[in-house]
Amino acid sequence: MSQSIPFTKSGYEDIKAKLNTMLNKRPEAVKTLSRAREMGDLSENGLYKAAKFELSNIDRDLRFLKNLIKYGRVIAPIDDKTVQIGHIVEVKNEKGKKTYQIVGEYEADPKINKISYKSPIGHNLLGKKEGDKINIKIPTGIINYLIKNISL
Repeated sequence: MSQSIPFTKSGYEDIKAKLNTMLNKRPEAVKTLSRAREMGDLSENGLYKAAKFELSNIDRDLRFLKNLIKYGRVIAPIDDKTVQIGHIVEVKNEKGKKTYQIVGEYEADPKINKISYKSPIGHNLLGKKEGDKINIKIPTGIINYLIKNISL
């Protein structure tokens, strides 16, 4: 992760909040592991194995989140003329209207229409203007969209 990682302001704040949550979980996990060690035979100690696994997961997540924060860069749209990271884009096709927010890859959540700028739809929307028609090749075929609105 040597290049900067784009985030929206809210996405970057969410990552920092997750880091704080994990930092707060770690001391309790260390205590649990310490208590389990005191119980004796570690080879048959299920609590020890579970506590060690939990601490390992927390430490892995902490390293990952720290890297995201270290290399993360908040991107704010410059204007509403072309689609950029952070914009909310309303598109229309024969099936109706859809609204997407273009976000960084680590904050994407398609269930709530937050799509990565690297996804097929997000990538094809970047740089386009209101009124532009685009054809997007996705795994299930081709989607044709007309860009109706770009906003923050």
